[in-house]
Amino acid sequence: MSQRAQAPIFIVGCQRSGTTLLRLILDSHPAISCGAETRFLPDLARITTKDWARISSYGFDRDYWLGRVAEFFGGFHEDYARSRGKTRWADKTPMYALSIGYLDELFPNCQIVHIIRDGRDVVASHRQHWGYQSALRAVPKWPHYVRVARRAGAVLPSNRYCEIRYENLVTRSEETLRELLGWLGESWDPSVLDFDRRPHDAIRGTRALTHSSHNGNPIYSTRVGAHRRELDPALRVLTATYAGPVLRELGYS
Repeated sequence: MSQRAQAPIFIVGCQRSGTTLLRLILDSHPAISCGAETRFLPDLARITTKDWARISSYGFDRDYWLGRVAEFFGGFHEDYARSRGKTRWADKTPMYALSIGYLDELFPNCQIVHIIRDGRDVVASHRQHWGYQSALRAVPKWPHYVRVARRAGAVLPSNRYCEIRYENLVTRSEETLRELLGWLGESWDPSVLDFDRRPHDAIRGTRALTHSSHNGNPIYSTRVGAHRRELDPALRVLTATYAGPVLRELGYS
């Protein structure tokens, strides 16, 4: 097994960017286990940041605490993967896009997959799933997530941080996944294209995705460009104002 194929995998990105879809796809690979979102690492990061003045009184240095957190976090992921007959663990938590530096400190060999989707479609998806107020919050949230994650990823080696586009994942699925698995150091397996036929431990929202399809295909592109149909004039103006520079930087027009 290659060194890359032993490294933890983190799937990050702004919510409604395809992180759940990618989680189910990778979880369908015979070597990779990717469970539900954990979300609590930023709380543990407080040990060595906001709470450090108090916690340091125990007399242990920062590396000690990082090692303890990594041992705990990696340990339960390893146990979970092993219980499912998998050899490698992955974590899908969108909000960890804002904590890539901390992930790097905990797991210096981890590989981070940042999935990016057209911010206008992200806003449309927030509106569709969680309502208008959520769409309004997504307008500044999307460029913030993208900027922070890309800035952190830029200082990592090319074999530890990669970006994939949601649009490529759903329109050129096999090509995109072959490239991603190769980058992860894993062999190609066609089961990743049929994630809806594979077992997953899923909460309600994830379970719904495993039963959705378009013309029998669980990976479908009908939501690409949804903003053209679903954003009202106010959301269009706000998205152009707040997200315009990042949209142009990424080549979205």
